[in-house]
Amino acid sequence: MSDTATAPAGALAELFDDRREVIDKSAEVHYLATGVDDEAAVRALADDGIPGSIASDAYTLYLREVEIEERVNETSWKIVARYRKPSWSWPEHLSPDSRFAFDTGGGTQHITQSVATVGRYGPKASAKLGGAIGFDGKNVKGCDIVVPVYNFHEVHYFSDDDVTAAYKHTLFELTGTVNDDDFKGFSAGEVLFRGASGSRQGDDPSDLWEITYRFAASPNEDDLEVGDISGIEKEGWQYLWVQYADEADDDTQQLVKKPVAAYVEKVYRYYGDFSALGIGVA
Repeated sequence: MSDTATAPAGALAELFDDRREVIDKSAEVHYLATGVDDEAAVRALADDGIPGSIASDAYTLYLREVEIEERVNETSWKIVARYRKPSWSWPEHLSPDSRFAFDTGGGTQHITQSVATVGRYGPKASAKLGGAIGFDGKNVKGCDIVVPVYNFHEVHYFSDDDVTAAYKHTLFELTGTVNDDDFKGFSAGEVLFRGASGSRQGDDPSDLWEITYRFAASPNEDDLEVGDISGIEKEGWQYLWVQYADEADDDTQQLVKKPVAAYVEKVYRYYGDFSALGIGVA
């Protein structure tokens, strides 16, 4: 995950001589953490610096476990990250068991600004409101509309070896994050991971986990207009709000509210690497 917050203290360096890899199956990558004096700081450093997957031209291995292996001295620690290839191979595992569903029912959003004013009637109708909706002489009340939201979910099946505690923690960490790269045909910033739910019946090694992944997509926009304000850029899961100020309308002899500023806010803190979900990105 990436954010504008300050990176954890300390430094993390890979110990390349200690890397062990079974081609197309698994890998152990060893790191040395320095400049940290407690396990919580080591975990934060590992979480920030160890990638969720490693890839070659032929295959991708996904992070399954991170272990603090040894405390070398007061401020140095050895860490090992273990990666595995899922028991399924992409895209063969999609058929016949994996399932997909979607709906375009959209979401509801409260807006205070119209796309355009298409008619004004009556002697007090003002041309200076700039599209403000529901002005009652004091406040701009707005209205609720349906906005384009593409909801979809995917169901995939995994062996018990793949659904480790580390993988469950990855699902937990990615819940409520926005994609930091292209994902399932959508651009970065357009997909919100709403979480996953999984179940497994039986305790035989061949019994599989069924995991449902839920997503919602909202389009990025790069040329929005609010009244006389134009050229507004907003990612799908950022929030746009409008600031209004009083202005005298000489024609109708009244004070009206006019949009004077537009703000685009980041409301979801983290952007996540959705490839770590292990269900493909295409």
